Amino acid sequence: MKYLLRAVILLVLPLSVAAQSPAVVKKQAQTVANALLTGDYKTVLDHTYPKAVEMGGGKTKMLQMMTTGLNQMHSEGFQFEKITVGTPGKFYKAGTEIHCLLPQTIVMKTKQGRFSGSSNLLAVSGDNGKSWSFLDLNGGSIKAIDQIFPKFNHSLVIPQPQQAVKL
Repeated sequence: MKYLLRAVILLVLPLSVAAQSPAVVKKQAQTVANALLTGDYKTVLDHTYPKAVEMGGGKTKMLQMMTTGLNQMHSEGFQFEKITVGTPGKFYKAGTEIHCLLPQTIVMKTKQGRFSGSSNLLAVSGDNGKSWSFLDLNGGSIKAIDQIFPKFNHSLVIPQPQQAVKL
C-alpha cells in the first residue's frame, strides 16, 4: 500500500505542475505591465516576488525608490510606450513553488529615439497557480537567483536579457 501511494504521488505531482494555466499567468503579468505603464507602482510592487521586495528594503522603501527613479527618468525624457508579455514557457516545480518564464518586450522613448528591449519575467506561484508574483530578470537579479530562490530549479534555464535596439 505504501508503494502504491508513492507511485500515485509521483504520477500526479508532475500533472499538477503541467495543469497550470498559461492564460492566468500571462493575464496577471500583463496587469503588472499595464500598472508600470500607468505609473501605478503600488500594484507593481504588490505583484513583485516578496523576497525581492524584502531584499530591497521593504515595500515602503521600494515604492519610494521606484517612484523617485522612474519620475527622474520621465523628467529626462524617458518614457515606457508599450510592454508586451509573451506566452509563458514550461512550468517547473521549485520546492513548494511553481516557476515559469514569460518573455517581455518593452518599447521606450528617450531623447535619443525609440528603443525596444527584450527580457524575461520569472513568474512564481506558491498556491499552485491561482496567483502569481513576478521578478524582472535583469543581469543583477539573474546573478542573485539562488539568493532570492534557495530552491530554484536549475532545469529552468534563464536566458540573458538582450541589448535594447533603436527602432
